[in-house]
Order: sequence, then structure tokens, then C-alpha cells
Amino acid sequence: MFTGFSDKTTDFLWGIRFNNERSWFLDHKNDYIEYVQKPLNALGKDVYDLFTRGHKDRNVLLHVSRIYRDARRLYGRGPYKDTLWFSIREVSDDWHDCPMLWFDISPEGYGYGLGFYSSRPALMNAFRKSIDANPARMLTLAEAFEGQNTFVLEGEEYRRPKGNPGGLLNRWYNRKYLDLSHHASDFAHYKPEFVRTLAEAYESLMPFYEYLYALPKDAEQKR
Repeated sequence: MFTGFSDKTTDFLWGIRFNNERSWFLDHKNDYIEYVQKPLNALGKDVYDLFTRGHKDRNVLLHVSRIYRDARRLYGRGPYKDTLWFSIREVSDDWHDCPMLWFDISPEGYGYGLGFYSSRPALMNAFRKSIDANPARMLTLAEAFEGQNTFVLEGEEYRRPKGNPGGLLNRWYNRKYLDLSHHASDFAHYKPEFVRTLAEAYESLMPFYEYLYALPKDAEQKR
């Protein structure tokens, strides 16, 4: 059961950022397990359990990141991650094109939202085609998004716009990827009630999740 993060969570994350090597990690491994790994796993499990209770029709899995970086992909970085996360997504789908509900913690704070780990151009092309085919459907979602103050729309925009559907839809249409994100810096103070806060936030994103989840299937059917 999730009982909260603490200032020691932040201390470890800053520590591994500036001391990203094996000897420091081994000296502080117990801090990692107690103040980062255990609460992150507990938060993920509690939120997953609450989420799936209301979505029994969805075959979703919980994935919690490990602190160890893939040795094949260090690219000059240290062997340990200083940002850790969990995600909830469908079991059987290609993770590139599957939307996921996510949470992460870093030295600076925490974030959560809905996005893609690595959406491919074909997926975003399908997204634009879906807007072209039925702009009113996406406009309803875009207007609802404008009416809330928890999440912001993120994602790199094309230098040369792909089209001009007009109004609010332009903000969505011309992005290389989509991420609906909330970022904050006070995670050390969150206690058990954060489980429900996070589950309710994910629930508010489900109309967007369902829209995006259908895209690869729609694209496949239209080939």
C-alpha cells in the first residue's frame, strides 16, 4: 500500500543525478529501495488496481521502470536513471502506437498524464485523417480540454503545418506527437490520498485515451 514519498526520495534522486556511478549507488542502494522503489511500486499497484476496477473490459498491464539503464544505450550517460516512472497500457499492442497513462518522478518533482512512448509518423498521420474525416468529434474533446486546468497539451510542432482544420484543432493537428501532461514539484508531500487523485486524473483522460487507442485500428481498416 502506498504511504507517500518523502524528502529522502528527493535526496536520493538528486544524489544519483550528480553521482551516477556504481560505488555511490551501492552505498545508497537501501535508500533507493526504501524511499524510491517501494513507494513507486506501491503507487503503481494501487492506482492500477483502482483503475482496472472501473475498466474491467480493458486488458491493461502495469509497467514500472527499473533504475538501471540499458548498457547498450548509455550514450555517454551514467548507468542509472534519475527519472523513474510507471505506465498503464493495453497488453497486446505495439508499445510504439499505444497510448499510455503514465506517472514519473525526478529530482525536480513529478508528472503524470497521457501520451505515447514513441509514436510513429504513421500514427500521427492517422490522427490527422481522423480529424479530417470527423472534425466535430475531435473538436468536442479539444473544447473539453480547454475547459480544464490540470493538464497542458505538449508535443513538438511541425515547422511546416500539415494542414489547417481551424480554431482549436490547429493546436492538435500539427504536432509530431501528443502528450497531455501535468507537472508539479511538491511530490514529497503526497500521502496515500494521492492514489485516488491520480486515478481520478486518469479517468478524466479516458475519452482521449479511447480516441487515440482506436487510431491504429482505424488506420489498419482503411488500408
